[in-house]
Amino acid sequence: MKFEDIKKLHQKKFRLEFGCFLLEGEHLVQELQKAAVHDSRLRASEIYLTREHEHWTSALPVHLINSRHMAQLSETRSPQGIAAVVPILAASAPRPGERAIYLHEIQDPGNLGTILRTLAWFGGFRCLLSPDSVDVHNGKAVRASMGSLFHVPIETDVPIETLPARFGRIASLDLQGEPITAPAFQNFDCYLYGNEARGLPREALAGMNATPFTIAGTGAIESLNVATAVTICQYELARAGERHGAWRALPAG
Repeated sequence: MKFEDIKKLHQKKFRLEFGCFLLEGEHLVQELQKAAVHDSRLRASEIYLTREHEHWTSALPVHLINSRHMAQLSETRSPQGIAAVVPILAASAPRPGERAIYLHEIQDPGNLGTILRTLAWFGGFRCLLSPDSVDVHNGKAVRASMGSLFHVPIETDVPIETLPARFGRIASLDLQGEPITAPAFQNFDCYLYGNEARGLPREALAGMNATPFTIAGTGAIESLNVATAVTICQYELARAGERHGAWRALPAG
């Protein structure tokens, strides 16, 4: 891929055009290399590094570039001197027993990256993103994921109206509803989380007969950060399921 084209990958339209995205930093490149061992599609990735990393070992193709060019690839103030161009992959098919979370029009890339880290930690879930959600391959989302996007199946542009045909039991996070500590919270195939400011569309929820649940709090503030809400719910699902001997995490990836 030409260097001038690689620089364009900071923009979503060119990521879609070329079918690739950029990641940068030692940790993310290491996660890419580990993931490529198990997913042959990622072996089409290419690593770019400066002389300070010239002894970096990798089974992936490696290109040495100067610091000026690396600065042009980097979105951070202090480039680490190593980056990679990675193919955008379609999500793998759902596995038996796998469940899903659905994020409706989530906008903050940091929130999305944090959610992916949570899903990778607990395992057993895929992530569905609605149309008009932040791009999962946005540089900030990629960095916030800390490599978790290689371990969580991610589907994009999934209309909320398509969920009932895929999932028989759907739950939503709401200010009203049973607490997530209720045993019933364990029994759903898909869990819905709303936009950071607007929440979930009421008409769509009514049409799919989604069961509302809430995270109990003092009521001193209006809402929780969506990444925090997902983390609390995933922990509760894991904790309660393990306690009742029903929870077994699927391998991540």
